[in-house]
Amino acid sequence: MSGLSGAWQAWALGSAAFAALTAIFAKVGVAGVNPDFATFVRTLVILAAIALMLTLAGGWQAPGTVPARSWIFLVLSGLATGASWLCYFRALQLGKASEVAPVDKLSVVLVALFAALFLGEQLSPAHWAAVVMIGGGALLLALPI
Repeated sequence: MSGLSGAWQAWALGSAAFAALTAIFAKVGVAGVNPDFATFVRTLVILAAIALMLTLAGGWQAPGTVPARSWIFLVLSGLATGASWLCYFRALQLGKASEVAPVDKLSVVLVALFAALFLGEQLSPAHWAAVVMIGGGALLLALPI
């Protein structure tokens, strides 16, 4: 990632803040709109924004320089992202943003599990406790209490 420096924590907090805004903007945006079409519009905007950023930063890369294994996993990641967005927009259209977003964040729990199972990453007992608390908190936020 040429030109991008700084602690990963700052970038992760930025991601969280923009994800929160995504939920709020999307909840308003899907009102009276087919959620699949809304996902398509969102994707076009993202595509244009990323193309602009790559152009301004000089970050374009020749496709032939990308290893085949990377292509496979980037395509799989793109398919998973698209499926996630389709599900998310449908959920936002049907439910409250304050309930949908926490359930969506159960992805944090799943990432920890998948990273341990498939990537061999190891979490400390304290980190596993945090994962359990995140899961519990997300479920509590989603319950109609």
